[in-house]
Formats: sequence, C-alpha cells, structure tokens
Amino acid sequence: MSEPGRRILVGYTADDAGADALALGARIAAASEALLEVVMVLPIEARGGVVPPDPGYERHVKERSRGWLAEASASLGDTVPQSLHIRYAASFAAGLLDAAHEFDASLIVVGTARGGLFGRTRIGSVADELLHSSDVPVALAPSGAREVPIAQGVTRITAAVGTTPGAVLDSSVALAAALHAPLRLLSLVPVDLPAGVDTGLVELTSAVGAQRVLDEARAALPAGVDATATVATGDTIEESVKALDWHAGELVLVGSSRLAAPTRLFLGSTASKMLRELPVPLIVVPRTSRKTER
Repeated sequence: MSEPGRRILVGYTADDAGADALALGARIAAASEALLEVVMVLPIEARGGVVPPDPGYERHVKERSRGWLAEASASLGDTVPQSLHIRYAASFAAGLLDAAHEFDASLIVVGTARGGLFGRTRIGSVADELLHSSDVPVALAPSGAREVPIAQGVTRITAAVGTTPGAVLDSSVALAAALHAPLRLLSLVPVDLPAGVDTGLVELTSAVGAQRVLDEARAALPAGVDATATVATGDTIEESVKALDWHAGELVLVGSSRLAAPTRLFLGSTASKMLRELPVPLIVVPRTSRKTER
C-alpha cells in the first residue's frame, strides 16, 4: 500500500463537504506517502451537451473550477504531493469512478451530504451511487473532518469484522501497515436480536458469537501482525458504536454486504446503522477487490 505510485482520489466540490473530503484524503495520502489526485467533475452539459457548445460559457465554467481547485490546493500547502483535475461526466460518481480507474487509485474519498450533523456522515446521491457501483474502496468523510489536522495522520484502524471477515480483514491489515497505525478488530455480531428475547440470552449469545468472530479473525492475521480485539456491547448497533472509544484520527473499515456483486460495493444494514453514530470516517471495501489493497 505504501509503495511508490500509490494514489488517493478525492472527489472535490467547492463547499464544506468538499473541504472535508480533501482534508481526509490529504491525511491518508500524507500518512501513506501517496499522491493526492483532486478531481472536480463537471456535468457534460457544461461542455455543450447535445447542443452546439458555447465556447465562452465552457471557458467560464472551466476557469471558475480551476480557481476552486487552486484554492483547495493552496489550503493544503506542501503537506502532500497533489495533482488537480477537471473531468466531464454524466454524473459526479461516474466521473470519479472513471478517474479512479484512469489513475489506478486505491481509494476514492467523498464528503457527506448537506444537512448532516457535525461529526456524522450522511449519505448523499454521489456516495450512494458509488456505494452501489464502485469496484474501488470508498471513504466517507464526516461533517467536520476538515477540523482534524493533516499532521495528526491516522491514529488507528478499526476493522468491523462480520461472520466472514474476508476482504475487510486483508484491507485493514494492509492499510494499517501503510499508515503505520495500530489495528483494532471490532465485532458487532450479533448485537441486534429480535425484540422480546430474554435479556440474559441476548447478552450471552452476543458475547459468545462476537468472541468467536474475533478469535477467527485474529487467527487469520498474517504472521507478525498483531491487533487488539474489542467486542461491542449494547442492545442495538447504534448503542454499541456510541459506547466505544474513538480517536479523532481513526478510520473504520467495513466490508460490503453479501448482497454485493463480486468486486462491487454494497453498504449492508450493519454498516448503515454504524454510520448513524460513527464519529470518524468510514471506508467501505468491495467483496473482492478489483486489485489487492496495497
């Protein structure tokens, strides 16, 4: 993951969400010595669409976008190597995915939708489209991510392991190594049980099942890799997430739902519930990566 040529792609917009995505992408890129590819996607209509293009309008849109990108770049200073791009596409998500393939990026970073609570992630149309079509891991920057100093780096990687850790375990090990960050294995299984079940049975079932998952995950770690293990407790996923300790510089990895097509993302119900209370960025990993996480 830290080898020369690694690239982190940021989907930039000239607003707070874009600033959050840029800051998170820069923090990850700086910690892993990667190149930051900052991409602003413009609608095809800005290029004339199906009608004859207006050179003056196209020039105006492009110059304005270049100005926004220049401001974004200036805000980062020389903290991380970066490259700025303007792309045209039918949708913002499609443009980002095309650019990720073009640059062979290992991660796409986007911001939260408007109206989300500070410190939380609200999935908008761009993130939603990526989470149903991307074969590249996607990082969701919560509102306020721009407040975390780039120099803080990444202080911990938490891998939310399910009944079959698979790709998320491999990716979290690689990411932790590249970012020189400690790894924490987190089990949230099976916290949500049907209402009305005896409380004692819920606690016992949760503890036994979660510990089994963690034991299997730790056993699957490569030789020489160590990780702490935590069982989340609570009557719901949301309560479990709230009860855990979180670092300001932490990243959480989750795998795609089993409903996801091979090499594609699909945010499962557990991850969706985590997002409601998760105060740190979330990275969603495809079921099987288009390429192995470096």
